[in-house]
Amino acid sequence: MAYKVLILMGSDSDAPVMAEAAKALKEFGIEPRMTVASAHRTPERVKKLVGEAEADNYLAVICGAGWAAHLAGVVASETSLPVLAVPIASSSLQGLDALLATVQMPSGVPVAGFAIGDGGARNAGLFAVQMAARFDKDLAEKYRAYKASLAEKVEAKAKKVEEQYA
Repeated sequence: MAYKVLILMGSDSDAPVMAEAAKALKEFGIEPRMTVASAHRTPERVKKLVGEAEADNYLAVICGAGWAAHLAGVVASETSLPVLAVPIASSSLQGLDALLATVQMPSGVPVAGFAIGDGGARNAGLFAVQMAARFDKDLAEKYRAYKASLAEKVEAKAKKVEEQYA
């Protein structure tokens, strides 16, 4: 099965951060569609894109936004697809405002929140991979191999440090 994930961001300046989500998805053969849609400036565009994603059986929507970070909440109000939110450090509060807006969603409008910035974006992409892997044995095996490669990297670093400081 071909999986697709919609990646929305409030501004094109968020693209370098959100590209990490797209990169993670592509590593596992999941097709990202990345575009700009503002919860405040283009709410009809947001609604249209989310409706299309739902109709086209997308796996999830990953939203990246700074400042008040209303994008994920608006998206969650418009769909039953899982919404994964990445706070962007674009305000003077360095993303804390976006993080708090993300995790303080009202009851009944769930949004999964991730870390501020590109690490959070990568994790949102990987989380979408994990969701798909629950129903796809090949993808699950590929994800297990990825996790094993992370462990191998740590073991190699540990060996290097132990040898250097022995």
